[in-house]
Amino acid sequence: MIKVGILGGGQLGRMLLEAATKFEVETHILENQENCPARLLCDHFTLGDIKDFDTVYQFGKKLDCITIEIEQVCVEALEKLEEEGINVIPRPAVLRIIQNKITQKEFYTNHNIPTSPYHITNQQKELLSLTQFLPAVHKIGVGGYDGKGVVLIKTEADLTLGFDAPSVLEKMAEIEKEIAIQVAVASDGSVVICPAVEMVFNPRLNLLDYQLCPAILDQKITEQVLKIASNLVRAFNSPGIFAVELFVDKSGTVLVNETAPRVHNSGHHSIEALATSQFELLWQVLLNIPLGPTEILSPSIMVNIIGADGHSGKALLEGKKELSAKSNLFLHWYGKSETKPGRKMGHVTALNVEPPAAAVVADWIKKTIRSIAKEN
Repeated sequence: MIKVGILGGGQLGRMLLEAATKFEVETHILENQENCPARLLCDHFTLGDIKDFDTVYQFGKKLDCITIEIEQVCVEALEKLEEEGINVIPRPAVLRIIQNKITQKEFYTNHNIPTSPYHITNQQKELLSLTQFLPAVHKIGVGGYDGKGVVLIKTEADLTLGFDAPSVLEKMAEIEKEIAIQVAVASDGSVVICPAVEMVFNPRLNLLDYQLCPAILDQKITEQVLKIASNLVRAFNSPGIFAVELFVDKSGTVLVNETAPRVHNSGHHSIEALATSQFELLWQVLLNIPLGPTEILSPSIMVNIIGADGHSGKALLEGKKELSAKSNLFLHWYGKSETKPGRKMGHVTALNVEPPAAAVVADWIKKTIRSIAKEN
């Protein structure tokens, strides 16, 4: 049986393990938190730091294949494992690019992938000479995630919000839509593309609020999205699954925002709404199995369940009774023991939801199904 390791044991690792039950595979998790969401679902669990060279190297030596659920891992250890014949997916060279938003942006430029204009800054004071570039978004090069490490700089008064570290100052686009698309690439180079989804963000937390599948795009825009995403993943020259986030601006131009070389929040709906989920696609890549079909089985929305404001402590799911009364709703609870405001605790996918009803259904889910703290 093939031994596959996953660096990281969060909710993405958990959902990967849930999908693994369809395949003949021995699963291994490396994670630095013992009570992580994936802990009880894997065949073998190792407590350790995914950023530590020796820990990752020793973990990977016993495996046939290794993958990630988060980008911030020890690339040097993965490079050594790859040199020694371990199948590392995605390739470490891709992780080196993606881990830093600066090198990611430069990769787009060097490979003629359309993206928003930008400047590289190394210190906060450099922003003083770029006031003519505003409004813009400042993204820290290394360490940002889930909306953290990103600030809006609209006027000179906002310059003090910028990062005093290597960062990207990206021109703020006049966005019409934000979309995402998952692309699976097999080891033989064959490619499968999932239908694009439209993302609606929470403006306060800068987190995905809900998403709509399929995205409402005209044919011309759809063709641009498919071409750009295909060109991008082929430029990476690596097997894996890639979540490509893009902007469609008000002029109809498609721009790549960021890429995640892994399963991604924007693909969670695929578990119920597509013929093959993003998690199954990754297992097919890892195990060298032909990639499955990705047609839409049902129009859907996906809503993140985040920790409610004012609630910190032992997690309690509110709204289970109301949820069970609706057969088209599917809850994925991540098993995190502690809730806090803004923390991703789960998601709900609603099937058979057409675009005119999407916002109303999403609002009902957010108000009804909440992660709160248990009372002492």
